[in-house]
Amino acid sequence: MKKKFSTKKNGRNNLGRITVRHRGGGVKRKYISIDFIRKENIICKVEKIKYDPNRNCKIFRVLYKNGLRKNIISINNIKLGDEIIKKKNARNNIGNCKIIKNIPIGTKICCLELIPNKGAKIARSSGCYVKILSRENKYTLIKFKSGIIKKINNNCYATIGIVKIEKRKTLKAGDKRRIGIRPTVRGVAMNPVDHPHGGGEGKTSTGRHPVSPWGIKTKGYKTKRKK
Repeated sequence: MKKKFSTKKNGRNNLGRITVRHRGGGVKRKYISIDFIRKENIICKVEKIKYDPNRNCKIFRVLYKNGLRKNIISINNIKLGDEIIKKKNARNNIGNCKIIKNIPIGTKICCLELIPNKGAKIARSSGCYVKILSRENKYTLIKFKSGIIKKINNNCYATIGIVKIEKRKTLKAGDKRRIGIRPTVRGVAMNPVDHPHGGGEGKTSTGRHPVSPWGIKTKGYKTKRKK
């Protein structure tokens, strides 16, 4: 069977325009399929902790009681050999997946669905979680780390706990190139056509207040909108 590799975007959007700078190159990344829905009412055991090159957290390979093996997002404080389950009225143990209306208020959850039975969409990255605030009729209010509050259908599934936190090492230049991160060039080292700080004979200063490549002020200028 032919191996699948994840496609490279190199910081471009659907029109081919650069939206994220300093991206490109890097080694091929093998695509590993993740089960964001999980099998219901079947206990599964954490069999192996694996590395996934396409995300910033480790993944679990779990073995279901019926012999099926799947990959899921890793959860903090879950070890090899631990048993977890997806069930509407499962116990409030870390790693268990249940509908959000049956999870106590104040609990930290991750891998949350936006639409019931469509798979996890929210809080899937390393160290991510949302907090349950309150309930209103058919909806549950959740709070993100950023402070944003959102309504979610009571029948959406969520996993109790926080996505496993990975300690990142300081990378050397060669490691960054292998994962597809290209060098960051200073504006004063560019030509005036490429950056507002560019140009001049020899080593020159900026010559104006620091700005981004698009002319927006970068130091002391507040860009956040008032709530």
